[in-house]
Amino acid sequence: MATPSSKKTLMTLYSSNDCVFAHRVRFVLEEKAMEYQTIDVDLGNRPEDLAELNPYNQVPTLVDRDLAIHESVLIMEYLDERFPHPPLIPVDPISRAKVRLGLLRFDRDWFAPLFQPGYGAEQVKTAKEQIRSTLAGLNSIFSQQRYLFGDDLSVLDCAIAPLLWRMPVLDISLPAAARATQNYMDRIFSMESFKRSLTPAEKAMR
Repeated sequence: MATPSSKKTLMTLYSSNDCVFAHRVRFVLEEKAMEYQTIDVDLGNRPEDLAELNPYNQVPTLVDRDLAIHESVLIMEYLDERFPHPPLIPVDPISRAKVRLGLLRFDRDWFAPLFQPGYGAEQVKTAKEQIRSTLAGLNSIFSQQRYLFGDDLSVLDCAIAPLLWRMPVLDISLPAAARATQNYMDRIFSMESFKRSLTPAEKAMR
């Protein structure tokens, strides 16, 4: 893997206009009020240096001084450890494990079928049904707490928020009775950090 250029003093995020995984990282960066520069990657014509930094030639890729890191979950965890305020991952091992298990479920069951190649129509349909039923089932939880892991925003919320934002274009709707879940979504969407994380293409999704 190539060594990132020492001339880059700001963190650099290789992103794209509508990549759900890059959106996660932008949300975390904005929530932590980090200064960074974005390189918008045309996925049909990727820059040569991206392949040098990331052997998979994918976005998101984050460059922080001498480190180039890829995979959205790894980037979010790195950012929270390097810039711990506001904290997005619990300190105690049991809670951290629960958060990581939640992230794993999101990615395997929901994000992979919807946003990665190699999945059939039936798998996509199943993922959408699971999302709808799970969010409806969380209504009782959101009636008692503000976010997925309590009353403070966590990396779980940052990870799932870009998918929730895309629900209209994915043709996923909430049952009318899931009012508390809808309030949860509206709460996140109204955050200034989330608004700043949106690209023009993402703003057009709603």
